[in-house]
Amino acid sequence: MKVDDLILQLQDLVNDAKSMPFSGGKVLVNSEDVYDIIDQIQDAMPAEVRQAKNIVADRKQIITEANRESENIIRAAEERKKVMLNQSEIVREAQAKAKEIIDDAKQKSAEIRKAANVYVDSIMKRAEESLSTQLGEIKKTRSNISNSQKGKQN
Repeated sequence: MKVDDLILQLQDLVNDAKSMPFSGGKVLVNSEDVYDIIDQIQDAMPAEVRQAKNIVADRKQIITEANRESENIIRAAEERKKVMLNQSEIVREAQAKAKEIIDDAKQKSAEIRKAANVYVDSIMKRAEESLSTQLGEIKKTRSNISNSQKGKQN
């Protein structure tokens, strides 16, 4: 029997007992019945105490496992956060490096364009000078031809 049931039996025994007149609520009970119920309570108590201890131990184990699991979840979340931050940092670094490369390429492109313009200008200047010289030679030759033909006509 359970301790609760035995305590109820004990209460019933007291409730059903005859009260003594002029005793201020005292009752007469059979001591053998009371001792019998008390013995049964004592016998049942260790089993229920063991069960309660097991429940408490299970509760502690469940709480310990839950705490361990929550720590694992927190640790995993922190590691994931670090990975994400590192990835974010890598992306930022890559973007900065890409901008640096693009800026460098634009600068080099401008320098190459400027150098090409200077080179083309110098070639065109030399060509112009050469053509100018050749034009002068052509004019001189034409003048000489024209003068020599005038001289033959006279």
